[in-house]
Amino acid sequence: MFHIKTLNKISPLGMEKFDRSTYAWGDDIENPDAVMVRSASMHDMEMPESLLAIARAGAGVNNIPLDKCAEEGIVVFNTPGANANAVKEIVLLGLLLSSRKIAPAIEWVQSLKGQGAEVGKLVEKGKSNFVGPELKGKKLGVIGLGAIGVLVANAAISLGMTVYGYDPYLSVDAAWGMHTSVIHATSLRDIYENCDYITLHVPCNTETKGMINASSISMMKTGVRILNFARGELVVEEDMLSALDEKKVTVYVTDFPTEAQLGHNGVVALPHLGASTPESEDNCAKMAAEELITYLESGNIVNSVNYPNVSLPKSGEMRFCVLHKNVSGTLSKISTAFSDAGINIENMINGSKKDYAYTIVDLAQKVDAGFAEKLTADPDVIKVRVI
Repeated sequence: MFHIKTLNKISPLGMEKFDRSTYAWGDDIENPDAVMVRSASMHDMEMPESLLAIARAGAGVNNIPLDKCAEEGIVVFNTPGANANAVKEIVLLGLLLSSRKIAPAIEWVQSLKGQGAEVGKLVEKGKSNFVGPELKGKKLGVIGLGAIGVLVANAAISLGMTVYGYDPYLSVDAAWGMHTSVIHATSLRDIYENCDYITLHVPCNTETKGMINASSISMMKTGVRILNFARGELVVEEDMLSALDEKKVTVYVTDFPTEAQLGHNGVVALPHLGASTPESEDNCAKMAAEELITYLESGNIVNSVNYPNVSLPKSGEMRFCVLHKNVSGTLSKISTAFSDAGINIENMINGSKKDYAYTIVDLAQKVDAGFAEKLTADPDVIKVRVI
């Protein structure tokens, strides 16, 4: 029996993926094998020794201590693409909000309450204050062409925009799904210098944090409109507010409002609504559950953010799953340990990701599960599971 602890309310469509004869779950589970989480912070959480995996029902994993988990052999999963359509739709809304002054127009119309028969005349007189450009024919720069970025780029093409896409890590699958009219930007400068609108779709890490700053903004066209539905930390707030004051940037649409941004005429702030749809929550929960089931039952890793994705159809009588450091000679030591014990390896696969690696070993015959202790005696081996 596997035990799943839930740290947030998870969509029932996700939890229904777990077979009740094999899994138990709830927010009161002690010594869990896995955790399902959405937005709850786990940085101060004591990780129990029993914990094998964490699945984040969403794309961002800033609420999970990835390095700590990797050091303890806890595989962390996210759900890339599960909320992509929801975010794509709100980005399209953001494009329109940044152009047509919809939010202030609605607010102004409400202020006419009580004007009686004069409302119609006042509307006609005041509408010129809310004039904004059309999207058709404008240039949109999409920074980050993952699941969301590709959908945004394709949708913008259908709206008649010229789209520049930049992503030095573009995957083959993303490339296949992208409209052929998207212009390949070879550098961020291509985006900054050419585009009327720029939308961000990258994770926040050491390479991207603060990427929109005074220096990058100085390369942009005067009057550019910038959309951020990815992570607030991608933008240096002080530099953005200064650019808005100086009219270098016309509008900043963000899903991550702060005190300093509130009340600024150039900021359109939304309350982190990007993936807030019932369909998105259902999709994320289902994918997260499937990732945990796959890992717990077969040892295969799909969509991990701190360990490599490694999958192998099970063969033989017993499977050893070894989480270890990505250092030279470790794989050889693992295979030698089986060989020295006279244990025949039926099949084997290995993958690495930065400082960590994962090896699956299928054996032709069953052996004493205690053999795992011999493997963990190696200081470079973090955890061994026997399936």
